[in-house]
Amino acid sequence: RPLPPSPPFPPPKLHPVSPTRAMSANDVQTALASSANFEQLLSALMSPNNQARSSAEAVFNACKEHALDALAGTLCSVLRTSGAAEARSLAAILVRRAYVRGDGAFTKLQPQTQAAVKTELTAALTGEQTPSIRKKVCDTVADLAVLLLGPEDNPSGTTAWPELFGFLFQCVTGADNLKEVALNIFAQIATYKVETLSPYLAQLHPLLSASLSAGAIDVRVAALRATVGFVQALESPADRDQFQNLIPAMVSTLMDALKAGDESSAQEALEMFVEVAGTEPRFLRKQLQPVCQAMLQIAAEQNFEEGVRHLAVEFIVTLCEQREKAPGMMRKIPQYIGELCNILLKMLLDIEDDPLWHTAEDEENEDAGNSDDFHVAQEHLDRLSCSLRGKTMLPAVTPSMNQLLAGAEWKHRHAALTCLAQIAEGCDKQLRKSTGEIADMLTSKFGDPHPRVRWAAVNATGQLCTDLGPEIQEEQHAKVLPALLAAMDDPSMRVAAHATAAMVNFSESCDKDLMQPYLDTLVSKLLQLLQHQSKLVKEGALTALASVADSAQDLFAKYYTTSMPYLKAILTQAHGKDMRMLRAKAMECISLVGMAVGKDVFRQDAAEVMGVLKQLAEAGEGGQTDSDDPTTGYMLQAHARICKTLGEEFVPYLPYVMPGLLKSAGIKPDVTVRDSNDEDDDEEDDDVETIDLGDKKISINTAVVEEKATACSMVLCYVEELHEHFYPYIETVAELMMPLIKFFFHDEVRKAAAQTLPELLIAAHKAFKAKKTQPQHDINWVRNMGGAFMKALMESVEAADESELLCATLESIDKCLGVLAPPAEDVAKGEEVMLLEPAQLEECIKQFNEVLTGSVARSQERYERSCTEDFDEEEREELQAEHEAESEVLDAINECIGTLAKALKSQLHPYFDHLLPNIIKLLSEQSSCDERRVAICIFDDIIEHTGEGGAANKYFQHFMPHFLSAAVNSHSDLRQAAVYGVGVCAEFGGAAFAPYMKPVVGVLNACVMAPDAREEDNAAPTENAISSLGKIAMFQRDAIQPQLGQPPEALVDFWLSLLPLNEDIVEARSVHALLVKRVADNDAAVLGANNKNLPEIARVFVHALSEGVPQTHKRHALVSDETGKEMVGLLKQLQGALPAEAFAAAAQGLDGDKQKNVQDLMSRL
Repeated sequence: RPLPPSPPFPPPKLHPVSPTRAMSANDVQTALASSANFEQLLSALMSPNNQARSSAEAVFNACKEHALDALAGTLCSVLRTSGAAEARSLAAILVRRAYVRGDGAFTKLQPQTQAAVKTELTAALTGEQTPSIRKKVCDTVADLAVLLLGPEDNPSGTTAWPELFGFLFQCVTGADNLKEVALNIFAQIATYKVETLSPYLAQLHPLLSASLSAGAIDVRVAALRATVGFVQALESPADRDQFQNLIPAMVSTLMDALKAGDESSAQEALEMFVEVAGTEPRFLRKQLQPVCQAMLQIAAEQNFEEGVRHLAVEFIVTLCEQREKAPGMMRKIPQYIGELCNILLKMLLDIEDDPLWHTAEDEENEDAGNSDDFHVAQEHLDRLSCSLRGKTMLPAVTPSMNQLLAGAEWKHRHAALTCLAQIAEGCDKQLRKSTGEIADMLTSKFGDPHPRVRWAAVNATGQLCTDLGPEIQEEQHAKVLPALLAAMDDPSMRVAAHATAAMVNFSESCDKDLMQPYLDTLVSKLLQLLQHQSKLVKEGALTALASVADSAQDLFAKYYTTSMPYLKAILTQAHGKDMRMLRAKAMECISLVGMAVGKDVFRQDAAEVMGVLKQLAEAGEGGQTDSDDPTTGYMLQAHARICKTLGEEFVPYLPYVMPGLLKSAGIKPDVTVRDSNDEDDDEEDDDVETIDLGDKKISINTAVVEEKATACSMVLCYVEELHEHFYPYIETVAELMMPLIKFFFHDEVRKAAAQTLPELLIAAHKAFKAKKTQPQHDINWVRNMGGAFMKALMESVEAADESELLCATLESIDKCLGVLAPPAEDVAKGEEVMLLEPAQLEECIKQFNEVLTGSVARSQERYERSCTEDFDEEEREELQAEHEAESEVLDAINECIGTLAKALKSQLHPYFDHLLPNIIKLLSEQSSCDERRVAICIFDDIIEHTGEGGAANKYFQHFMPHFLSAAVNSHSDLRQAAVYGVGVCAEFGGAAFAPYMKPVVGVLNACVMAPDAREEDNAAPTENAISSLGKIAMFQRDAIQPQLGQPPEALVDFWLSLLPLNEDIVEARSVHALLVKRVADNDAAVLGANNKNLPEIARVFVHALSEGVPQTHKRHALVSDETGKEMVGLLKQLQGALPAEAFAAAAQGLDGDKQKNVQDLMSRL
């Protein structure tokens, strides 16, 4: 059907202008007076002359401001009638930019103008013969359709575009150029307003099917784009699955483009397949094998462009990574994974022996000779192994890897070793079982004839020390360490330097006792390398020595006097730009050595080193003047380590250190925003990261942001270490850090800011209590600071988008609450003041509830994933890791609630009731054991800290059934939380506990009498169960006979027979204190009829004292100092009351050292 004639545009209407803007009005009238005039304006807008272009832009903007309708008509007229292609092209762009994008000025046009513009645009689509201009018009129509379609985005009541769909359906059955246009518009509408097309799905499906089989490749690619748009946008799986039978035609479109040599279209098609793989992988499930076959065929074809082959690989790897949306799906086709691994291994062979690699003057040429294929293969092997894990990955890659490892060509051996290094992280669980074979293989390649192979072997060794640590260190140190020491003498400087780097990897996961036998040789070798001719080797030796010192800790004191002179010499003698990394690494090494040996050894040199660092900064060699100088970051960290070593003694250096530190922490991020089609000048800059966001590109100078992150972390270090001594800088740092909680360019900056705020509050509170503050900084100063920090942290919780940051923020909130809401007992004694405001408490509860709601939703989502058809054992292991990460967030919430419970007691209950529904949801059978454990721990705290006088008994009905089921669960931490909880219920529940006593005692008995009750994994729950039996015996005595049908003395005797506790130190001290109190009070049930229990009590006391008291045996003491003193006094009384042989029997089973501990305490206390 012919299109209706264009409705006339209304006559130009100029909005009234003030006299001062008359010139603009005249310019507007002139520009819009005729098409010729307007085309001159368009020509000026494209002028290379800046002044002419700026003047034209001012006139155009004035037209938009004062003659919006007339400008629309003129633009459309030029678009439809101008003979100049450049003018038509710019007119299409300006219609989109002026009326559709930005503020959507189209909706401000008169209805008649709107109708005319829509008609002219659709006419231009059918009439424009230049493909590039037609594409611009297509983009404008598509964006306008998105603007107008759908009432939710049309608040002004503007008439939608009801005739558009009729026009598009007409075009899609017309000529190829019109089909392409219509399909591209359908794709855009599907992406943003798919609900408007839902009624037409049945009509669209056959049209898309026909278009995917059209003769013109452009039409087929447009049909593919539209199909992908629907697949990604449709929310209903049933609607989405209607398009599954189009997958073969979608694949054929891609393959036919490649056959025709149209690799540009093929690349575009591949990008769309990758999008589907990342957003709706299950859509491909029924056609997964043929789709993967096609992609592997493309990836393996060397005649195709690199970009095409890499996208085919990206598609399969992206599918493998979709654990949340398609768990286990790709592991069902291991044959294709093996084929992909072979392709990636072949790509690793694309490497040349570039002479630059051998120069080894610095790290810059480490990748010399490595092709794009090589780098892509490295990245994808890493991603593949991390997504598929070892059970699938190792069988797929090992045969080819072993074959290459035995190859005669150096490239083959290099590829195999590179592959092993890349897959180690994802395959760590399986590789840990073969550390001996791996160590033998790797160290044998240290002697390979080719230096690049030796380098790859050393590199793989370092990587595996990180990924398989600490097992590979513990099991294979005798093979690995000597080999690394030998490699440090390799004739290739690059290999020798890399051996020192691998030493860093080895020592980072190495216990100092394991390292001790090698320290003499190792330190001697590294000091020898500090005098090496190669700067790269020297730098590596410094880093390795620093890492070894960090691992050896106090054992390094033996080498301090030998090594420190070398380090100070490098620090003072390494001058000039080419030596700055060496100087920076010397700073790092000196500060780590100082931390290892402690301030008593380091004190004198620390003062000297701080003086040198100050001189370097003043001489401009501290990195402050050159943005690419690494010295700044190293110096910031060196200062912080020296502070950590010296503690309060560092305070005199703060006036020198803090200005530069605050400058780095306050540095503004170097961010550039530009259109996505602009040329990327920063593409080759390693320090610039570019992110595509809609139609914009955001470029960020990562070097600047990294410096800021380092500085913020160091500020945190100072505050943590110095607290009240940091008082002069508290307000300055607070002002700097609070806004950084919302620094979205770098998570480490946000995390450091969140962690610094509570430390500043603690510092302020300590300074106030120590009377180190100025008069105006009173308790209200602390209160107001805490309120500001809590507000900032609450906003951070709301914005946190990943669990690590959320967890850190919640932990910071808990620390703030520790200051603002101290324990009620301390407030009652007048030692502390309640500073938390009711509004802050309400906001806390609100945010905690939001976190719990999100956690419950994520838990349900994980449960649903576990029910999918492809879910397998490896996916279950990955899911467990997610459960653990989630439990860390929930643990942080638990700590916050516990802090509030200790402070507010039963006054917390009305607030806690808001959290109760979500906490109960965490107890469902679908929840993980860790989630259930946290919920039970929360109830434990509520009963223990807010349940005095039975105030919390109203919650028994909600959680007691869960306590009973969890108390017999195989998960030890969950079981421990439950058996501990029933104990506090017995202690604080009064008569409300009695109905639960029989089942509770039943599960507790089952726990303590299980055959494996005292094994390591079960010791803590067993001892908590014993503790709870004691609480029932002590606090529920009157209910024992009615509920259990036995005298209370029987339960007391049973409890005594299970004592003492010796695994859970906290619970042991609590239980033993309870027993001491009851004995001191002459509790008849505890002493027994005719004091029959005295020998048993003496046994418990002697064994409890055998580990000493905290004053002398801090870690292992089973009693507190106070309880120990009381226990010794009672034990002396028992010694006089019991026959000598009976008292001597109390020590039966103790070794000589433990008996001596008891004797010492008996004589001393």
